[in-house]
Amino acid sequence: MAQIEPTEAERGTLARAITRAQGLAKGGHDAPIVAAIMDGDDTIAWGDNEVHLDHDPSRHAEIVAIAAACKHLGRHDLQGHTLVTTLQPCEMCLGAMAFAGIARLVFAAGRPHVGDGYFQFHGLTLDDFAKAADRDFDWAGHVMEDDILRLYAKGDTGADG
Repeated sequence: MAQIEPTEAERGTLARAITRAQGLAKGGHDAPIVAAIMDGDDTIAWGDNEVHLDHDPSRHAEIVAIAAACKHLGRHDLQGHTLVTTLQPCEMCLGAMAFAGIARLVFAAGRPHVGDGYFQFHGLTLDDFAKAADRDFDWAGHVMEDDILRLYAKGDTGADG
């Protein structure tokens, strides 16, 4: 596990995700979280939080993006890909990343600056996840956080990630 510096392409994708999340918030979206999957410098899939659409608590933006990338590639293995997201992934999304083989993460807002309502296992950190992983896990957090934090710094919201 290593903390990393995001690439210029990852920063560009994160900037687009932040703009997209801000648009969702203006449209009244309760949990305006946006994620993307990158293959090198190319963004191959996007996902918006869809929990509210069908009342499905598993449709977090990261899960939606992972599913879209797998469908696009025609396989479930995303080794070598990067997950970029506007909010630090919850425990479920970190697990989905591991199952998909994604070992690189870039996120904007995260703990401790956002309310615990976005997380269920409050004692677990990214370091805990990385230590438990059976492969490398690299991440860059709090990247461009000031650009998006106001959407998520609402205290314990109970909002769906």
